[in-house]
Amino acid sequence: MRRAVCPGSFDPPTFGHLDIIGRSAGLFDELTVAVLVNPSKDGMFSVPERQELLHATTSEWKNITIDSFNGLLVDYCRTHSIDAIVKGLRAVSDFDYELQMAQMNKRLTGIDTLFMPTSPEFSFLSSSLVKQVARYGGDVSHLLPDVVHTAMQAKLA
Repeated sequence: MRRAVCPGSFDPPTFGHLDIIGRSAGLFDELTVAVLVNPSKDGMFSVPERQELLHATTSEWKNITIDSFNGLLVDYCRTHSIDAIVKGLRAVSDFDYELQMAQMNKRLTGIDTLFMPTSPEFSFLSSSLVKQVARYGGDVSHLLPDVVHTAMQAKLA
C-alpha cells in the first residue's frame, strides 16, 4: 500500500492546499494531511479548528486522513508507517528551503519527499497572505472554500 503525508500549518486551508491535497490523493492509496503543532506560533485557528476545516474541505476524497503532529515529521512518518512526504511548491524560493528539508529527512530516515508544483492559478497563494488581506478588509472569498471563509470572517469579527 502506498502511503504519504502532506504536512503543513494549514492556517487556514486554502484552494492552493486543496489543489496539492487532491492531486496527491489521486497518487497514493492513503494520504494523511498532518497539521503541524507549533507552540511558538500563535495561529488564527487552533490545531483542532484547522483539522475540522480540513475534514470539511477534503471529504470528497475517501483515502484522506486528517491528523496533527509535533516534533520531527520523519518520526511521525516512522510511527505511522508512511513512506513518502508530499510538499507543494509555489516558487523557486519554496524549492530552496524544501530541498534542504527533504535531504535532511532522507538522511535521517530514508523517507523520500515528492515535490508537486502548485497549479498556476494558485502560485501566489499563501495562508499568511490571505490572513493579511482579510485583516485589512480585503475580499479573500475566492481563495478559500466557503466553510473556511465563513470561519475566517467569524474570527475577524
